[in-house]
Amino acid sequence: MAKTKSGRIQSVDRALNILELISEAEDGLSLAQIAQKIGLPKSTVHGLVSTLRDHKYLRQDDEDGRYLMGLHLFELGSKAARSWDIRDAAKPAMRWLGKEFGETVHLGCEDNGEVLYLDKIAADSLITIVSDIGTRLPMHCSGLGKALLSHKSESEIKRFIQTKGLTPLTGRTITDPDKFIKELAKIKEQGFALDDGEIMEGLRCVGVPIFDEDGLVRYAISVSGQVKDIYGNRLERLIIETKRAAKEITYALSKGKGHIK
Repeated sequence: MAKTKSGRIQSVDRALNILELISEAEDGLSLAQIAQKIGLPKSTVHGLVSTLRDHKYLRQDDEDGRYLMGLHLFELGSKAARSWDIRDAAKPAMRWLGKEFGETVHLGCEDNGEVLYLDKIAADSLITIVSDIGTRLPMHCSGLGKALLSHKSESEIKRFIQTKGLTPLTGRTITDPDKFIKELAKIKEQGFALDDGEIMEGLRCVGVPIFDEDGLVRYAISVSGQVKDIYGNRLERLIIETKRAAKEITYALSKGKGHIK
């Protein structure tokens, strides 16, 4: 079995690349198209797609021979969704926050050093937030991301900075590593993160970490809106209620149902 320098199995890498390619092709791909896109001989690709087809990860159209996503992927996805109950646990708190403040509410987690958006309650707003479910955004300049990062060790934070960098998205993005580390320490102490136009001009976001039963931060919740609408007493109340919502979600994860009123 051939391995890459990182120790990964080459054939598995290739099979996963093929799955990702076909997932993006609405009408499927022919053997020749897959070979061309992935840069491998047709004979090699044929062996890979045949194996994936036999295990029902791919299916082949009877008429034109194109390969499409198989039923087994849907079955696996459904099982994963049933076993991952964070969205169900968070939904009541998210709906309450959205109704109470009329702003956009997000639920997210970290995935490969980025914020992965898991759920969203959208608000009618003049400002468009690119945060659909499944979207990934930088951690260092978002309320969700900073809330998630704030409970990592200093060595983990430094490794994150070295790997991902602190690329400025606006003039307010924190790009100095020392200032960023101090910012995360402040967030940890106060229990919430504030994105004040760091990822998008005119946007203000309050992010709060969600703890699991072991006291680890796995997820975060945030409320986002225009700076002109989130300030003063309203900002203070939003912080209080978002922190309370995060506690409710922790409760819901460990006990079953939340009880925001």
